Formats: sequence, C-alpha cells, structure tokens
Amino acid sequence: MTISAKDAQARAARWLAAWDGHGIHRTGTEGDSAGAKWLVREVQTLCLEPAIEEFGLDRLDPVSAFVEIAGERIEGVQLFDAPATDPEGIAGAFGPAGGDAAIGVAELSPRDVYGGEAERVRRSGAHRGLVVLCRGDAPGLGLLNAESFLRPYGPPAIHLPSEARDRMLAAARTGTTGRLVSHSRRVRSHASNVVATLRGRDRHRPPLVVMTPRSSWWQSTAERGGGLVCWLEALRALSEEQPAGEVIFTTNSGHELNHLGLDDFLAHRPGWDKCVTWVHFGANLGAAGGKLSLMSADDELRALATAELQRGGQPADTIAPKAQVPSGETRDIHRAGGRYLTLVGSNPLFHLPQDRWPHAVDLEAVTRIAAAAVAVVRALAC
Repeated sequence: MTISAKDAQARAARWLAAWDGHGIHRTGTEGDSAGAKWLVREVQTLCLEPAIEEFGLDRLDPVSAFVEIAGERIEGVQLFDAPATDPEGIAGAFGPAGGDAAIGVAELSPRDVYGGEAERVRRSGAHRGLVVLCRGDAPGLGLLNAESFLRPYGPPAIHLPSEARDRMLAAARTGTTGRLVSHSRRVRSHASNVVATLRGRDRHRPPLVVMTPRSSWWQSTAERGGGLVCWLEALRALSEEQPAGEVIFTTNSGHELNHLGLDDFLAHRPGWDKCVTWVHFGANLGAAGGKLSLMSADDELRALATAELQRGGQPADTIAPKAQVPSGETRDIHRAGGRYLTLVGSNPLFHLPQDRWPHAVDLEAVTRIAAAAVAVVRALAC
C-alpha cells in the first residue's frame, strides 16, 4: 500500500469512528445535530465555510411502543408514518395481516418499502392496529423508512424485533388477545443540510451536485459512513484546485423520512432535479459482506464510473439497468428525467442497530471506493 493510500485509509478510519460516536442519527435529534456540527468542522479544516440550510419538521418523539400478551410485554419502535394510539393503546385479538382481527401481524423487510409491499400490507384488512415483525438479513429490529412521514396512513403500527416472530405468529394463528401501544408526540423541530460550494472558473457552466444522505434510524455506520468518506475525500480533492464550473457538495438530513432534506435542497434550487448533474453516494458503500452497485441512465456516467471503480480495484458487482428506479434520493432525480450517477451497496446489517464501527465496515473497500469516487468527481468537475 502506498503512503497516500495509507493516509486515505487512516482518514477514513478516523471519520468512521467519529461518526459512530455521535449516537443515533435520526432526523432532528441530538445525534443528527452532532453529525452536522462534525461535518462543518471537517469542511472548515479545508479552509471552506459551509452553509447550514435548516428546514422544519414535526419530529416524532416515541413515548411507548410495545405489545402486551399474556402478561408479557415486548418492546418495539413505532412506524414513523403511521398514526399513534393514546397511552392505553388498542386491545383485541391478533390475527394475520389482511384479515379482520383487531391487531394484524405481518413480517416485513426494510427493503419492502421500495417495491410497494409494505404499503400494500399496511392498507390491507380491517385492523385497528398492526404489528410489523422485522425480517432483516440478520436478527434484530430492522426499521422501515417512513416513506409517507408527512401523510401518515393505515392503522397505528409498531416494529417488533425478529426475536418475537414465533411468539407473535402463534398468537396470530390462535387469535390470542392482547394489547398494542404506539404512543408518541410530535415536537416542532428542525434539521439541516450541510452545503459546501466551490466556485468554478466558468459561471455559465451547469453546476455539479455531489450528494450523500447523513440521517438514519441508528448509528448506521456502514450504511451512511462510506458515503460520507467518499463525500469528504472528493471535497478535499477539489478544494485544492478550482473546478471548471460550480460544484455543490451537500449532505442531507431527512433521509429516512422520505428524503425531507433533498426536498428542502431542491426547494431552494427549483428545476435542478432536471438540469444539473448529480453524483450520489448512497447507502452501504464498503459495508462488510456487502455488494456494490452502480446506477445511472446516462451512458457517459455509467462508463466513467465503471472504469474508475475497475481502476481503483473495487469494480461494481452489478450495474443496474438504465430504467431501474433507484431507492434512495436519486429516485426523485430519475423520475424527473435528470442526469445522475448513484453508487450504492448492500449491507447484512441494513437498518439494524448492530451496524456499528468497526465490525460492520470493510475499511479497505471503503478506501478503494472513495478513491474511485474522487476520480469520478474530478473528471466531471474539471
């Protein structure tokens, strides 16, 4: 390994450890704020002064979420885009989702929000409450993104960890009675995007946007950390040379709440979803045991990223069909007909609290992906 590669790996390790130390990064929380302040400090070390673009939200603060059955209480987490119960909750019989039991029981993966399966299940049946048994690639509490955070729907619903599966499916089969509580409050709050702008030599050239999300359900170190390493390394590289055109680096909050941060970013820049080029460092880049995917509908961007990843020793495991709609922020750019490149990975600990530094991260893979990301951004910017 060369000296420069060792330095890059050391930077990545330092950044990832710092990120893991902030606590839970949910939008509008203390951990989210800690992540923003940390990024501001890191950008300032490059002699740049980032902008903090705040947006408001009615943050959901959980009070209590559990199922009570035969005197046993099983703790869970609310679905953030479902209505709440009162403190007493809902009492009645459990039954399979889609039927007429008071409380439906379903198994869902965090990925089921992207294909419509989660919404179909949540809108089915005549239930007054719903239990979602988490079905991730590893045991635990793998939460579903709140794709309808601003418009809650369906019955009150909570996630239960996969360890409760046998108990709850048996209760659903036999029609056992119990109680579901999903009590929360809404608190007016704010979150922010951290935006660093590099002025270009040609002010008439269309801007380039380099974006990565930074909020999540848990620490989510492998989920979010690889993208942040790519973002920081690309910013570091371009800060040493003036790009041809303006380059805007943005790290957005609100990811798990249907991309609230991207919505706010675009509200300040109408039409940019159609008329600028986007490089998106998505989830799980360099996650241990993960696979790397490249997504773009643009031939030039696909060829550029493919070549740089190959050159950097971390070729994409899959290159998505041009028509495939991304599941992250560039979903909105794709649907608008915009020009984008997304790098995204898989992660055995996706949306699970076990996604922590260092065991969830393949540090060498993160470093290689980041080196390729720098080359891609430099080629587009300079």
